[in-house]
Amino acid sequence: MELFNVVSVKEAKEIIDRSFDFKLGYEVVNILQSVSRICSNDIKAECNIPEFKRSTVDGYAVCSRDVYGACDAMPSMLELKGEVLMGTVPPTDISLGECMYVPTGGMLPESADSVVMIEYSHFMDDNTILIYSPVAMGDNVIQVGEDINTQDVVIKRGDKLRPYEIGVLASIGISEISVYKRPRVAIISTGDEVVPCDVKPAIGQVRDINTHLIWSLLLEDGMEPVSYGIIKDEYDDLKNTVDRAFNECDMVLISGGSSVGKKDQTLKVIDSYTDGEVLVHGISVKPGKPTIIGKHKGKIIFGLPGHPLACSIIYKILVKDYLYRLTSQSDKIYGTNAVMSINYHKAKGREEYLPVELDTIENVVVAKPVFGKSGLISVFSKAWGYIVIEKNEEGVKEGQIVEVYKL
Repeated sequence: MELFNVVSVKEAKEIIDRSFDFKLGYEVVNILQSVSRICSNDIKAECNIPEFKRSTVDGYAVCSRDVYGACDAMPSMLELKGEVLMGTVPPTDISLGECMYVPTGGMLPESADSVVMIEYSHFMDDNTILIYSPVAMGDNVIQVGEDINTQDVVIKRGDKLRPYEIGVLASIGISEISVYKRPRVAIISTGDEVVPCDVKPAIGQVRDINTHLIWSLLLEDGMEPVSYGIIKDEYDDLKNTVDRAFNECDMVLISGGSSVGKKDQTLKVIDSYTDGEVLVHGISVKPGKPTIIGKHKGKIIFGLPGHPLACSIIYKILVKDYLYRLTSQSDKIYGTNAVMSINYHKAKGREEYLPVELDTIENVVVAKPVFGKSGLISVFSKAWGYIVIEKNEEGVKEGQIVEVYKL
């Protein structure tokens, strides 16, 4: 029986970087259809936001020197020169000793440099306002271009468009944007024992979990999943399906069939292509050791472990990483600090991704391992995330601060 020639996770990523230079095309979409899409070029503003001085409060536009030292005992007395209506230019400018009422978001007169909140004012008569509080130059005012300056890069290539970025695009008058095409990712589930999830399995059979798991992960990451169904452990069936997948998709994910058993056909399929190349077979990681990374037509193929937990971990650390590189995404993964609840021992020589749940005990976030073998699906519903234990570490100690990454 052929044995694994394992590499580290870091080495696997380096091999992928060296081996692939596949580029995605791009398309122009309306911003209303751009949520979760990936921007394909830098977007520069062609205008200032705001394009005029705006008040952040309801109050009186003033020259700050006119209200210097104003207080309850000695208010400043200013002549009221009218009011600014929303969406209009001030009817006139103000001079020293004058003020003008401005609503929140309204445009300031040219000579005004600050706004006094209406709470600190009082009508002496129809034309005179008493001000009881001083303001500094710029108080309660958004200056021209303070939010966005002309030629500022407001969205960078590789940024994922959230509702907030779409709001920014609308603010600078952009209604269409160039985004990367969604990578089409083939999902092939293999195994004589695997049946569709809506079929009651016979003894010895299992429902297809990984198709639905991978599909959902791909959707969550803004990709376009394409399912090719469940394929039995027969070489010709798998070969024909993989042929179709490579012709129709940008990358291929095969669930199951990545080990070294007699019925594991993924390696044979990759080797059957004249340009086929098995780049990795075996990664020093727990769970997920029997992972395959191959190449055909310049495209990547992953042979993922059949066990759901191992499958999801490999997706998180390798498949997703490759997809993000493919779309130039700059999204960074940040962990949450927590205190380990127990001593946990692991064997040296491979990284371990340990599922944990989080709990708050006396205002301290505590990470509790969720124990379960890689074939158990219930681990997902119990775990908030996972911690990474490096391959040369023997484990983690109770009370140790660990970084928890969300599943």
